[in-house]
Amino acid sequence: MRADTPAAARTQGSVTHLIRPLYGSINQHPNIARARPHTHTWAQLSYAIQGHLQVWTPEARFVALPHRAVWIPANVRHQVQQSPQAIIRSLYLDHYALELNWPDCRVIAVSALLHELIRQFATLPSDYDEEGSDGRLAQVLIDRLKAAPEVGLILPWPTDPRLAAICRRLAQDPSLDLSLQTLGTQLGVSARTLTRLFQAQTGLGFRLWRQRARLVHALPLLERGDSITDVALACGYDSLSTFIATFKTFTGLTPGIFAAQSGPGHAAQAEVS
Repeated sequence: MRADTPAAARTQGSVTHLIRPLYGSINQHPNIARARPHTHTWAQLSYAIQGHLQVWTPEARFVALPHRAVWIPANVRHQVQQSPQAIIRSLYLDHYALELNWPDCRVIAVSALLHELIRQFATLPSDYDEEGSDGRLAQVLIDRLKAAPEVGLILPWPTDPRLAAICRRLAQDPSLDLSLQTLGTQLGVSARTLTRLFQAQTGLGFRLWRQRARLVHALPLLERGDSITDVALACGYDSLSTFIATFKTFTGLTPGIFAAQSGPGHAAQAEVS
């Protein structure tokens, strides 16, 4: 690790420089979600050891469910939305010094070992000894991070104003059962044009994009304790079994397991486990 990394300077509680190439503490800034759009000159790993979080960029919505984290490169404009029960243990990284040069945002899998490394690292003092055991712990954490596979739920976001208007409407009320033809008529755009735009700007067809938007909408409803049936209906599913199967396909969890892992009781357990 580079020895000349500048010490942390603070203005109104904000970190302006990293005190170490790898930085993050329970009581420090990386563990406070910043809902307003912002950028910084270092990379960030946003991880919730309990609950889930979303990172919004102009290009996509990145959803980190349990055992998932979002990598945000330096200078990428973003905002972080955390669920009510989320417990964040995020990291800030000098990606040049650490040779971790992922150029784009991504969702990665957090193994049991990486989870414990992040939790333990968060208890270290900000100015931990880079040459001692704490520094070796940090290096193991980085090695495991580099090996983490890319996974996760990503909702690409279009830049075309017409398409963005449709996406905002469907994301806010995914129970709307409107066809692309109907949406196009309301905007004065042909369904064929919208189909081409969805594929070109999101890489997804309309139906698949709406399916992901519905699942993203379901997460906070499940976490706050709504019944699975009510959540399925709120997200536009007429069939409970279809909702459960689709949710599991995209997240690896059933809605019931996700809700159980996201409740306040589980949050308290996560802190002491």
